[in-house]
Amino acid sequence: MFGARRARRSGVPGGGAAWSVSVGGDGVPVGVDREGRVLLLGVHRAVPYDVLLIGGVWTAQVLAARAARGGVRVAVETARARLWAGVAEGVGAEVFGVGRVPVLGAGEGRPALVVRDCGMRPPRGRVVPAPWQSVLTLLPYVSPVAPGLVRGAALVGVQQVSPQEAERLGRLLDLTPEEREALPGLGDGVTLWCAGGAERQWVATVPDGAAEVGLVGPPRRMDLVGQEG
Repeated sequence: MFGARRARRSGVPGGGAAWSVSVGGDGVPVGVDREGRVLLLGVHRAVPYDVLLIGGVWTAQVLAARAARGGVRVAVETARARLWAGVAEGVGAEVFGVGRVPVLGAGEGRPALVVRDCGMRPPRGRVVPAPWQSVLTLLPYVSPVAPGLVRGAALVGVQQVSPQEAERLGRLLDLTPEEREALPGLGDGVTLWCAGGAERQWVATVPDGAAEVGLVGPPRRMDLVGQEG
């Protein structure tokens, strides 16, 4: 699931990392764990890799921007093109309408990440996980399609949800009572990442300086009103 490296410290409040680790072929910096280690999400894979994020668009934008800066071709499938315009202009991500992502031709020398921001009931994607092509699906809340998406994902990230949603996810992901109780009170930018079995990590995503804040804004769980288009 994740790799980890000791973060080089910066002036980020709360002991955050400077995101100065070398990404290379290791993956995309997701955030820091409780010990202050930078965790890297491996989207550079020779096998299909499917990630589900139940949370806010901000975290998806951060991951997309960091992947693009690390040399990954990023394609965003969304009905909210205006919301993704800054990431497209800032790091060269490509934005397509729902169902309009073309064949990306991903390969070992040019891995790709498809970010699917398609609402509560994302339709079946034309572009699916493949060797060197990972797919990250953003689900704003626990909708009726969530169980199927959870079961089909190799990695699931959960941000702040309601107590009722936390109970549903607790059953789907086999969370501990402590993990379930923590989900409704999570702060902005905090995610519980879950892989198979009991492999889980609490991760805090922190902006990488003023440039990243200028690109995607400060951490937030809720999407900004008026930015859909």
